[in-house]
Amino acid sequence: MAHTIAEIAAALGAQAVGDVTLRVSGAAEPAAAQVHELALAMDPKYAGGLAQGAAVAALLWQGADWHALGLKAAIFAPRGRLAMAGLSRMMDAGPAIAPGVHAMAIVDASAQIGAGAAIGPFVVIGAGVVIGAGARIASHVSIADGARIGVDALILQGARIGARVVIGDRFICQPGAVIGADGFSFVTPEKSGVEEIRETLGQRDVGTAQSWTRIHSLGAVTIGDDVDIGANACVDRGTIRDTMIGSGTKLDNMVHIGHNVQIGRDCLLCGQVGIAGSSRIGDRVVLAGQCGVNDNIFVGDDVIAGGGTKIFTNAPAGRVLLGYPAVKMETHLEMQKALRRLPRWMKNVAQATDKGE
Repeated sequence: MAHTIAEIAAALGAQAVGDVTLRVSGAAEPAAAQVHELALAMDPKYAGGLAQGAAVAALLWQGADWHALGLKAAIFAPRGRLAMAGLSRMMDAGPAIAPGVHAMAIVDASAQIGAGAAIGPFVVIGAGVVIGAGARIASHVSIADGARIGVDALILQGARIGARVVIGDRFICQPGAVIGADGFSFVTPEKSGVEEIRETLGQRDVGTAQSWTRIHSLGAVTIGDDVDIGANACVDRGTIRDTMIGSGTKLDNMVHIGHNVQIGRDCLLCGQVGIAGSSRIGDRVVLAGQCGVNDNIFVGDDVIAGGGTKIFTNAPAGRVLLGYPAVKMETHLEMQKALRRLPRWMKNVAQATDKGE
């Protein structure tokens, strides 16, 4: 679908100049942009690419000389990436799922399907499920008994929603995600090796027999509004109380949330983050790729943890963390500087020892 420059600028709350009646049907990087596409050049470093591409309109940085760049029209937005978010939303038609319930979907007679919902082929919807108005559910999704999903949800191919899961409005779920699987919770009749290690910090009675008995998950998962779940992410249901994810929180691909975990509002959890059971995560927490959070601890509001950080103890609100184990970022940087100097220090020590100093 094509949009005029004026329409795009109005939708973004941005300023448009030049021939604002020009129509574009897509967006592209400057060097690859065609005449019918809007070039995305929100930083001066992309200016050179405009000459290589064929675009006649572009999204530019504030103060750019659009005449000198050879353009017929331009849009200026004070925050480029935010403008790109709005632009991408305008131009993303989303998956093509025909309105109504596909003939090859299986929907229990007791399920309630909201007005305007679109249910694709091979979808299975269990007893007592409630699907909100305007929801779009792609092929091969399964939604188990008693689940409730809010309005305008988008659940993509092969996702699995477990029994009794409750999800808010405007939910987006990428392919292959599993929400509401059994929690990984086991106990031994005798004291386990893990319990011994926690008590002794290293010593254990090796060779003692032990067997694992499952603790079943009687809880479910509760998810707020405007939550995104990435591809192949897994959110386990709680043992007794629900695992919870607050409104506005975003999970990347292959994130794992353990049983009973409580996650606050507007958090950002990047790829391969793992949060162990019964931990609590505050609001606006950012965990970069491959961060790990130990079980039964608390990570305070506004904590930011860099990639690969392993958090083993409670983290105070507002702390910026890095490393394994997690320490303040500035402390980690000093530790790394000292580590890089270590070979030189050892060489100096060896030379001094050889000289008998």
